[in-house]
Amino acid sequence: MVTSKGVGLAVPDWPTTFGYNMFLFPISQWVGGIFFEHTHRLIASTVGFLTIVLAAWLYCVEGRRWLRTLGFCALAAVVLQGVLGGLRVTMLKDEIGIFHACLAQAFLGLIVFIALATTKFWRSLPAGTFESKRWHPIATVAVATTLVIYFQLALGATMRHQHRDLAILDFPTANGAWLPDTSADALAAINKWRDARALSDVTAFQIWLQMAHRFGAVLISIGVIALFLLLRRTKDAPLVLRRLSTWWLGLLLLQLALGAGTIWSNKAADIATAHVAVGATMLSLGVSISAISCRIWRPRREEGMEIPEVETKRVAIG
Repeated sequence: MVTSKGVGLAVPDWPTTFGYNMFLFPISQWVGGIFFEHTHRLIASTVGFLTIVLAAWLYCVEGRRWLRTLGFCALAAVVLQGVLGGLRVTMLKDEIGIFHACLAQAFLGLIVFIALATTKFWRSLPAGTFESKRWHPIATVAVATTLVIYFQLALGATMRHQHRDLAILDFPTANGAWLPDTSADALAAINKWRDARALSDVTAFQIWLQMAHRFGAVLISIGVIALFLLLRRTKDAPLVLRRLSTWWLGLLLLQLALGAGTIWSNKAADIATAHVAVGATMLSLGVSISAISCRIWRPRREEGMEIPEVETKRVAIG
């Protein structure tokens, strides 16, 4: 909402809020854009505190070294995220905002995986059950689609943090064609039309950036549908993966509708925010599906071998 409403600088100082300690800023002054920006800071502080608790808890009670390491990685990421958020305010650079948004999605994926790995469900999964020939396509499609979703979110962040009107305002066509004309004459005509409607001028790069976002949506759609069909054709596929793939497909349809609405409304704040939120949810589902698929997949070199999950016990003293 902060980016969609263009209120990222409603609070011009950091880490204070109009000179106040962030946590002591009077509620009576939480008005207009200040409400969104200040609330964003408080939520970020809460996430940071919870991440500290998570990392410490994993270190004290978790026997798997790799999971303890991921806890510290999450802590480092959230600290960097907070610093980037502050620098975005003090240095006034959109590039920092783009990286800030990308790191947020990566942090979300990491937290989702940590949460999954700490469940009894994860421990109950039969590691290395499915042989390479049958399961390799499923795991590959799941991981590849999830990576494309992350790249898609990065493209979206790049467009959003330009703080401009959309370069293409029609859908499914692009400036009246399936592939936009970005020649000098065509750009001049487009910008003349936009100037008459008080819209910002566009460049060929901005037009093709938005087209890349559309191409990404096509790739994601192919991946999600392919995974759904592959799991339906694999008779002994775990029920949880079938259910997650169904949710993934449903969210894809919702996301496509929100994407079209974002274009038709020229980034209306509520629609654009919902579009980002559903995209983050799709990334979370993708991380979960990929992690489960890779855990039960048995690479060819390990077929016929059990893959136990090695644990060590940590003993608290005192």
